[in-house]
Amino acid sequence: MAGRSCYRDVLPFTAMVAMESTNVGLNTLFKAATNRGMSYHVFVVYSYSIAALALLPAPFISHRSRRLPPLNFSIMSKILLLGLIGSSSQIMGYTGISYSSPTLASAISNLVPAFTFILAIIFRLEEVALKSRSSQAKIIGTIVSLAGAFVVTLCKGPQISFTGQTQSLLLNSPASNSDWVIGGLLITAEYILVTLWYIVQARIMKEYPNELTVIFFYNVIVSIVAAIVGLITERDPNAWRLRPDMSLVSILCSGLLNSLLNNSVHTWTLRVKGPVYVTMFKPLSIAIAVVMGVTFLGDTLYLGSLLGATIISVGFYTVLWGKAKEESGDDSGADSLESPSSNKAPLLQTYKTENV
Repeated sequence: MAGRSCYRDVLPFTAMVAMESTNVGLNTLFKAATNRGMSYHVFVVYSYSIAALALLPAPFISHRSRRLPPLNFSIMSKILLLGLIGSSSQIMGYTGISYSSPTLASAISNLVPAFTFILAIIFRLEEVALKSRSSQAKIIGTIVSLAGAFVVTLCKGPQISFTGQTQSLLLNSPASNSDWVIGGLLITAEYILVTLWYIVQARIMKEYPNELTVIFFYNVIVSIVAAIVGLITERDPNAWRLRPDMSLVSILCSGLLNSLLNNSVHTWTLRVKGPVYVTMFKPLSIAIAVVMGVTFLGDTLYLGSLLGATIISVGFYTVLWGKAKEESGDDSGADSLESPSSNKAPLLQTYKTENV
């Protein structure tokens, strides 16, 4: 009994806290490397190339499986679309972090459920019953989340100083107001694309249910697209040379930990505890990002960022509450127009990981 409780309760909790810390740590490491001159285009190319090499055996192993359909043109075209969306989101996201901070990225990442709800309505994957309590909660949560995003992006507010704050380990200069807004807009665009990525990924998984093979081809496509963009925008040959410094550490950690360990842990936790449990840990990344940013990057915490992150978190949990209410069937309201077969998957079941 104790062993089963540990497997279903203690291990998932520990794993999710560790993964949120890892994700924020990777963003912090990336920010530190860009502060020392690393190009984010070069970073995306090398990190995804390393991830593709690590997953190279996956398609050969899956090819022997008789349970999987062949990789036909339809599946590969969808994976290509997934790669184009993913490469665009990654470039926008890392550019946004370089303009702002990992703390802002962690705050805006909580908008994914709200964006998913909006896109699910646009693509008619989900219908809204205004008299249903679950739909009301999701609508209100979405509006609150978007309001929080405006606050955290456009309103920096006064600085919050910490008594006895230690000197940062890495040189960092505070972002200007214009850079902060540009970074926030780019990160917001990233997570809109991430939402599209989840929808396309869900369609691919229905046709070809082998995550490692799909992720391998996805990493290859992202590497190629990022390389083309990088060769156009980054023409300095010295920027492509890897040296044993912070940049190399950031690339290796992102390629291995983000693409391999993070995806595996999230997939296992989804199977054991379900999608609602996984997404509950997203706001935790804000607190972790604040601590890491202040400690290692010397980031300045602003009142607007703290207030906006709090508003986003409130909206985030409101959307989750509405979805949980819907899935439990305990949705007291008037006649619902929602079709169970069409609205169960889009919002949370496709929300599998923070990083594409």
